[in-house]
Amino acid sequence: MSGPWPRRPRFVAGNWKMHKTAPEAAALAREMIALAGGARPRCEVAICPPFPALQAVGEALKGSPFHLGGQNLHPATHGAFTGEVSGAMLAALGCQFVIVGHSERRHGMGEDDALVAQKLRSAQRDGLTPIVCVGETLAEREGERTAEVIVRQTQAAFEGLDQAAALSAIIAYEPVWAIGTGRVATVEQAHEAHQIVRATLDRVVAPGAGARISVLYGGSVNAGNAAALFADDQLDGALVGGAALEAASFWRIIAAAGA
Repeated sequence: MSGPWPRRPRFVAGNWKMHKTAPEAAALAREMIALAGGARPRCEVAICPPFPALQAVGEALKGSPFHLGGQNLHPATHGAFTGEVSGAMLAALGCQFVIVGHSERRHGMGEDDALVAQKLRSAQRDGLTPIVCVGETLAEREGERTAEVIVRQTQAAFEGLDQAAALSAIIAYEPVWAIGTGRVATVEQAHEAHQIVRATLDRVVAPGAGARISVLYGGSVNAGNAAALFADDQLDGALVGGAALEAASFWRIIAAAGA
């Protein structure tokens, strides 16, 4: 199963969700930079704080190897969309990445596959790298529908994109049943899901596309299980939730990804 790491960028993103005020978020960002001690991580790292903290975290990250990312965006460039933010707004604050289609938005906010596809394209339109989330619920896994769900979500997001656009995105496989629950997909389960994502991209985008795009794992990743997950040659990094809110834990995950 494991072997030489493929020639794909390794990437770790921290999704802070609805945690931390702007001052608290800036303090956490500075703590992570201090832990790095001037060393450049051997993988790319993005921090995705809540919207009100983006500017403060962006200031704290200046001159560091860490990138700034948003947690969501609206597909439109501007308009009467109360409570929403555009990709251009994120980019103006220094964001380089944005999370698209996280399961908490799919299942909690009613975002469907078509809207996720729109957001992917809008992110790229505004110069952002989308981190596109796919993954099945517990009921879908127990109903042996995992492959069906992953194929549907991946195809809906990437169908119609040219190869260059598709390869400039990042995918995060996040089994919904593992997010914030403490349950983690086994290495075998994650490996199989990543293979399904890659095979779908080969069919939808172009032969060989799946082997060239970075696919992350997300779902209760922590400092204790990261090394075992990253040892698999299908997993290119992680989208980290709760463990990203503690600087030392997040740094250990980053170190594991770069090992």
